[in-house]
Amino acid sequence: MANIFSSSIGKKLIMSISGLFLMVFLLLHLSINFAAVVSEEAYNTACDFMNTNIFIQIMVPVLALGFVIHIIYALYLTWTNRKARPVKYAVSSNTKASSWASRNMFVLGLIVLGFLAIHLSHFWAKMQLQHFIGGAAVEDPYLEVKTLLSNPLWAAVYVAWVWALWFHLCHGFWSALQTVGASNSLWISRLQIAARVFATIIALGFSFIAIFFCLGAFVA
Repeated sequence: MANIFSSSIGKKLIMSISGLFLMVFLLLHLSINFAAVVSEEAYNTACDFMNTNIFIQIMVPVLALGFVIHIIYALYLTWTNRKARPVKYAVSSNTKASSWASRNMFVLGLIVLGFLAIHLSHFWAKMQLQHFIGGAAVEDPYLEVKTLLSNPLWAAVYVAWVWALWFHLCHGFWSALQTVGASNSLWISRLQIAARVFATIIALGFSFIAIFFCLGAFVA
């Protein structure tokens, strides 16, 4: 078992599985965040559910572990790949977006990681973390989102992050599935299309939320 996790194939499998796990989280996170566009009450209710639901409380440490594993293996694989010949998941993509993304997955990952730190410090640390440690969470989570994204600079940073994530997902989605078994030529093209669709849904959804609050600040 130890040899599996230390082998090149094992490391890529761990990267793929943890990456797929985090993609599911992104979709769920987008669904919850979209409640902020519906109404203040809807978003605050969704946040309260996230803070009090026992299943969510169990899943948060699991998600955190998934992030840590994904990041550690990304760093390790990048380091080992630079010492030798670059190692990709299985085969390279023929599309320009995926080809560029595959060559810059580490840089894109750092951009995503940087914004994740901002996101955690502005939202999670003031909301869900406080429930974990018994601290005082913000009374109005909606106001926190509105205040940050009403600032054009932060909204622009948020949108830029989302489209860096788009490139990361375009390559990561199909290559992760390819690594876990969907590797024939017929499925590769289908997975690349599915990757673009998934990445675009995520990117457009998060971008819409940021633009909604930014434009709302000027209309109000």
